[in-house]
Amino acid sequence: MAGSLRNTIKALQTFLDTSLEELIVSPTSVSAQVLSLFHRVAQTVPAYKDFLQQQGIDPTQIQTLEDFVTLPLTTKDNYLRQFPLPRLCRDGKLETCDMMAVSSGSTGEPTFWPRFITDEYQIATRFEQIFADSFAADQKRTLAVVCFALGTWVGGMYTANCCRHLASKGYPLTVITPGNNKTEILRVVQALGPMFEQVVLLGYPPFLKDVIDTGLTEGVPWPQYHLKWVMAGEVFSETWRDLIGTRVGSTNPCFDSASLYGTADAGVLGNETPLSICIRRFLADHPEIAAELFGEPRLPTLVQYDPSSRYFEVTEAGTLLFSGDNGIPLIRYHICDRGGILPFDQMLAFLQAHGFDAITTLQQQGHAPIRPLPFVYVFGRSHFTVSFFGANIYPENVTVGLEQPEICDWVTGKFVMQVQTDTDENSHLVIHVELAPGQTASIAKENAMAQSILQQLRRLNSEFANYVPASYQTPQIHLLANGDPTYFPVGIKHRYTRSPENSRID
Repeated sequence: MAGSLRNTIKALQTFLDTSLEELIVSPTSVSAQVLSLFHRVAQTVPAYKDFLQQQGIDPTQIQTLEDFVTLPLTTKDNYLRQFPLPRLCRDGKLETCDMMAVSSGSTGEPTFWPRFITDEYQIATRFEQIFADSFAADQKRTLAVVCFALGTWVGGMYTANCCRHLASKGYPLTVITPGNNKTEILRVVQALGPMFEQVVLLGYPPFLKDVIDTGLTEGVPWPQYHLKWVMAGEVFSETWRDLIGTRVGSTNPCFDSASLYGTADAGVLGNETPLSICIRRFLADHPEIAAELFGEPRLPTLVQYDPSSRYFEVTEAGTLLFSGDNGIPLIRYHICDRGGILPFDQMLAFLQAHGFDAITTLQQQGHAPIRPLPFVYVFGRSHFTVSFFGANIYPENVTVGLEQPEICDWVTGKFVMQVQTDTDENSHLVIHVELAPGQTASIAKENAMAQSILQQLRRLNSEFANYVPASYQTPQIHLLANGDPTYFPVGIKHRYTRSPENSRID
């Protein structure tokens, strides 16, 4: 017990004393930290010790990064589900963790994720980057409104804890946790917002849009609260960011919002910065340059990350691995997210070669510390697509179609894609779309959405344009009431695709 207390005090003191100015990447120190993590896990985590033994690996032989990358990947199936939960924890003791969370189960059965308070401090630094570098919350009285679901699910409680850690570090930051109760969110913002210099909403993108749109219909004066917003969980377009910004009175998109790249497995892996947003907005306007950089024209989430906290690798198949310390420490863990990594200097040089000076452009928009951290980009998981005539249809392609000016006021931004077959076994792309509060369905709206989505699919998805016969390209739109219990149940993390099983058009 005494040792645990000492370690907790030491970790807290390190968090309180460490400045963001110390976020400088040294390849030598990163290599040493990654190898140190591996040896510590191999010695103290019974499940990983057994895993290596089963693979015939002697951990003492892993002495360089070149050795490290020969280690087998770990996954939910080959590692996490093969051992009792306590054996996955440090020293094989579940009781060394003080909190348990549950993953959303987007890839299967829900998974339990234990952690200790010290695991949250390195994640709190990711929040600190956003609150300090983007929102200047180290200097402004700030109300943080947690709009993620609370309870056992990982997002809400983790976010609330990390924000409170920033307050303990001296940030003039106050946290309130209405969760995903929209009525309560609007109530607390209007009651408390005038007492602060700015209000930050933290939640999933489509839910935050729903909150903002509902607030507008109820007369909430969003611009008066100098609103900022933090998102996680989904890829969104820069059109979407602009749309939300217009509705809340945002004047500086690189500094008024930020997205977190996080997983239940390991908390926050990376975060948008003013620089990464500036770069992404340039690439959104130049899909041909984005295609050269990322391998395809659709726009991924683009964040910066600290390799001493979460060490990323990319497989030959173009999926991401990471290693990091947690309640369940993970080594070369395969999270199935498609994406890649780009060193800081390589990113800037690539953009410069294409006529874009990212740092100068950003400095013209506002003051932001430039932290030389590498970039990771994430397209998301392949099973969030649907295959239609051999073309992969991505949610973000459809999203842009629903965000066009003539469409966006009718919808919340949530939709579900399916490929359904008719009685002659012909396949059709069917999209169920959630109407905004107070909106009603009509044939005219369905036709307008179908044409808007079709236009964006042809523009952004070359597979769709070339693989799908013209007579099948126009999607079938079904408009559903806000909160429809079958497709858009309230309080549940939204999924944009649904299995084609039993999906037929009669």
